[in-house]
Amino acid sequence: MYTDDNTDKSRLTALSLAALGVVYGDIGTSPLYAFKEVFAGAHHPVPVTPDNVLGVLSMIFWAVMIVVSLKYVVLILRADNHGEGGIMALMALVLARAQSGDIKNSSVKNKIMLLGLFGAALFYGDGVITPAISVLSAVEGIEIVTPTFKPYVIPLTLGILIALFAVQKRGTAQIGKLFGPIMVFWFASLAAMGVLQIIQTPEVLNAIWPGYALHFFLAHPLMGFLAMGTAFLTLTGAEALYADMGHFGREPIRLAWFALVLPALMVNYFGQGALVLRDDAAIQNPFYLMAPDWALIPLVALATAATVIASQAVISGAYSMTRQAMQLGYSPRMEVQHTSSREMGQIYLPAINWALLASIIVLVLTFKSSSNLASAYGIAVTGTMVITTLFAYLVARSEWGWSKWRASLVFGALMLVDLAFLSANMLKIHDGGWFPLLFGLGVFTLLTTWKRGRRLLSTRLESGAMPLQAFVDMYEQMGASIVPRTAVFMTTRLDQVPHALLHNLKHNMVLHERIVLMTVSVLPVPRVQNSQRVLVESMAHHVYKVKLFFGFMEDPDVPAALEWCAEQGLQLEPMETSFFLGRETLLPKLGSDMAFWREKLFVAMFRNAGSAATYFKLPPNRVVELGTQVVL
Repeated sequence: MYTDDNTDKSRLTALSLAALGVVYGDIGTSPLYAFKEVFAGAHHPVPVTPDNVLGVLSMIFWAVMIVVSLKYVVLILRADNHGEGGIMALMALVLARAQSGDIKNSSVKNKIMLLGLFGAALFYGDGVITPAISVLSAVEGIEIVTPTFKPYVIPLTLGILIALFAVQKRGTAQIGKLFGPIMVFWFASLAAMGVLQIIQTPEVLNAIWPGYALHFFLAHPLMGFLAMGTAFLTLTGAEALYADMGHFGREPIRLAWFALVLPALMVNYFGQGALVLRDDAAIQNPFYLMAPDWALIPLVALATAATVIASQAVISGAYSMTRQAMQLGYSPRMEVQHTSSREMGQIYLPAINWALLASIIVLVLTFKSSSNLASAYGIAVTGTMVITTLFAYLVARSEWGWSKWRASLVFGALMLVDLAFLSANMLKIHDGGWFPLLFGLGVFTLLTTWKRGRRLLSTRLESGAMPLQAFVDMYEQMGASIVPRTAVFMTTRLDQVPHALLHNLKHNMVLHERIVLMTVSVLPVPRVQNSQRVLVESMAHHVYKVKLFFGFMEDPDVPAALEWCAEQGLQLEPMETSFFLGRETLLPKLGSDMAFWREKLFVAMFRNAGSAATYFKLPPNRVVELGTQVVL
């Protein structure tokens, strides 16, 4: 019994250490710029006075405690979808519960889906800014060493970012082992720097009392409201706590937060405040000025490593969210490369990788400093947080068994906090906040256009389809030659004859001795047990209907899944099985059910989507594609 407990504790410690490198990279590098931007940023800076410094520190402390500790670490981490987290997983959970719960109205379900997609799109918007602002803020530390290095800040930042994205295809399996120890050293350094300053000015700890924040707001209502938008930078990594839960589990994330990350962050913020109370000129870069001169260059190197790790977490999150969107039918198929034979979640998407890099380069060259980028940062993620709170309320009602008044009281209060931060951040739109919103709106347009276009395409294909039962009844009257072996026809509707089958019959006048109509369904759960992978239904004349089921975190390996058909009486020999796919050529049409410009966009996305054969891992030498034209 002792050994088991000891093993469990060792595993928990190891997972907590690993979580430091992935989960807390973003929020862990916020001290580089967050406190400074409140007082010296480009967005409504607050005058540096002792009362204002203590008021802002008090606001930061209680914002972190309420939003991160209470909302995310204590509450939201409970809202897992079979162990997985993130806005897409949470949306899938809410929609799955809606099927059997109180939400029967299809328009309500559609609104839930749109909200979830919008939250995911906003994640991409702020996700583009994270690597840019993190690496820029770290490299800007060399200006403290000597101002002559200033012209090299942007080139060096771009070099680091390009190198980071260039090595993505190699995966993070090896360097990931270094993430945890580096971040432990990073957080230990944050704490040590803060403690040295607090010892010299211990009265800064008075800011823990919430009365200082309240006094700050009452004395300067407008200033306090504007400061909230900048102070939110201390919270920007909170959504990652939930998004990365599937990699580590909730307990390691909670342990890492309360045991190390939270104390280190708070001590460092209070240390910066203590330094500024003694010397208000230090507000120009209080993080680096806390360190002694001899430690500046090592600290810049450590900060750069920490920001690269923070960027890696966001990049990996974008890969995972894109794969979830593909699996749930909201994104066209893209090439997915696995960078580890042991960890399923370590993937690489070339299209997303280079699109992110191009966007980040444009950001760095346009905004040119972390202070300018801070004006654009935070507005999109506040929108995601509002949607997460709303979905968590629905989960608390349906999943946790909370009463309506209890859920409304808890999540209503949290929603007020989220809306306050959202309102304060809305003022950043003209200072650069338009970029993540515009970027997120573009992603949202792509996601919804793909979903709507696929539905329209399915309607057009179904309009001329033949019922499957009628095909089986007429089987012997078709006069077609029966050829040996098995033909698998992939389709989205098992009650209708696939167009590929009809084309094969019409032009070749042949039918295979065994015909398998197969559909692939992605369920709103992360993974499906192999025992529940397939469902086989036999019809007359050796015609079979096969349903394959995958979770939204799985790669749909069709040949491997079909091996499980043998347990239900359908034995498929790989070398005697051919896969028939339909390949549609889409033609947009004015006056259709979808706006013409969206039709053109959908056609472009459809044309550039990845191959179905590659996506479903079908053997290339066993695939036959039959084309048809479809007018939208």
